[in-house]
Amino acid sequence: MAASDRNARSRSTRRGRDGERAERPRKRSAAWAMRSAADQLFELLGRRPESVSAVKPVDEGWEADVEVLELERVPETTSVMATYHVKLDEEGDLVAYERTRRYTRGQIDRRF
Repeated sequence: MAASDRNARSRSTRRGRDGERAERPRKRSAAWAMRSAADQLFELLGRRPESVSAVKPVDEGWEADVEVLELERVPETTSVMATYHVKLDEEGDLVAYERTRRYTRGQIDRRF
């Protein structure tokens, strides 16, 4: 999606006191941020994300943790997965990402 299309859809119009149209930013949902993070990470990595395990709004936009299948193995429980931390700006454009964890699909977190 082109940035101009996102900009047009990210703003809604309202009438000001003087009757002129004024633009204001439209609040984005967590579901929108999840889709945006997963889609753009797929474009960069060439691997389809399997899930988004965390998403939160921040002052500069959104942050999300995206789970990606990095190496498929048989049995599936031995496949290698990765968690990527993704940062989106207010318009939903990916501005940074980093792999923060690699693990096997069958691995259970022990930190909880």
